[in-house]
Amino acid sequence: MPDTMRAAVLTRFGGPDAFEIQTLPVPSFGPRQVRVRVHATAINPLDYKIRRGDYADDVPLPAVIGHDVSGVVEAVGADVTESAPGDEVYYTPKIFGGAGSYAEVHVTDALLVGRKPRNVSHVEAASLTLVGGTVWKAFVTRAGLRVGETILIHGGAGGVGTIAIQVAKAIGARVITTARANNHDFVRSLGADDVIDYTSTDYVDAVNGLTDGRGVNVVFYTVGGDTLTRSPFVLAPLGRLVSIVDNFAPQNLIEAWGRNASYHFVFTRQNRGKLDALTNLVERGLVRPVVGAVLPLGRLAEGHEVLETGSRRGLRGKVVVDVTGEAATIVPPLTVSLAQPLTPGLAPASLPSGEPT
Repeated sequence: MPDTMRAAVLTRFGGPDAFEIQTLPVPSFGPRQVRVRVHATAINPLDYKIRRGDYADDVPLPAVIGHDVSGVVEAVGADVTESAPGDEVYYTPKIFGGAGSYAEVHVTDALLVGRKPRNVSHVEAASLTLVGGTVWKAFVTRAGLRVGETILIHGGAGGVGTIAIQVAKAIGARVITTARANNHDFVRSLGADDVIDYTSTDYVDAVNGLTDGRGVNVVFYTVGGDTLTRSPFVLAPLGRLVSIVDNFAPQNLIEAWGRNASYHFVFTRQNRGKLDALTNLVERGLVRPVVGAVLPLGRLAEGHEVLETGSRRGLRGKVVVDVTGEAATIVPPLTVSLAQPLTPGLAPASLPSGEPT
């Protein structure tokens, strides 16, 4: 085992060029921790918000950030019984709680680590951990989404939306989602029952038309703008609105109050339980990863740029970083054809995608 590793280090707050590839000592691990050889990680909106300084008080520099790991256990602490060297695992590191996943080796608490689904690659598994855990907490723990209910998922073609649609369908809900017109067939292939082109249609009118004025039981808010303020207009009585966005826009509490609605703001904390539930769905074929871009660790800065310009590239699903350098590189161009279809899984670079996460 080498005593050094390559890592992408955030040396200052700013643009994608704020990262430097450096050689660092391999971290030590405690009695209830595991050391993992990272095969793949992913890039999330949280990552670029940290990079540009939105959470400067929580992330002292220099820092290794990143919030998804898929890899193989190399060593375990003396008190670890849940994992063993050679296990294929995936997990989300502690958010604001230590070193992140933009590195060849990562150390984490054993209780955070889940068994990687057997039917997906490391690149695909890395696309699932933070998103999947967030969606599970939003739908199951917070919203209590139930069989037969109707949910509106904003941004269905993005990294969060693609998993949210599938989890909601696995629960047994009717799914209405928003997406650009060129993504309608794609999100329907994930399970969406109804799709609204938010660029040409007022989604409030559309949802109320699709539900005969009854509204939806749950709204899942994943995008910016005034969407959070207007979403209560589509809630049914006793509806629930769940947001994963740190949005500072005014909220329409009066309209929500009149409907006896509840608001839930989710900043997820990971644990093995959520991952075990996600693994079950993946291995049963109910949830499939959607990967829209793959780059090696040395091109991490480009990966950040791809995610931040996702709507101009037609990005669908997640941006994944192949730490081992073994996977094919996929970078959707800024100018794309909108004519070709795409099925869930590993997306060809030349095909279009939709809204960023």
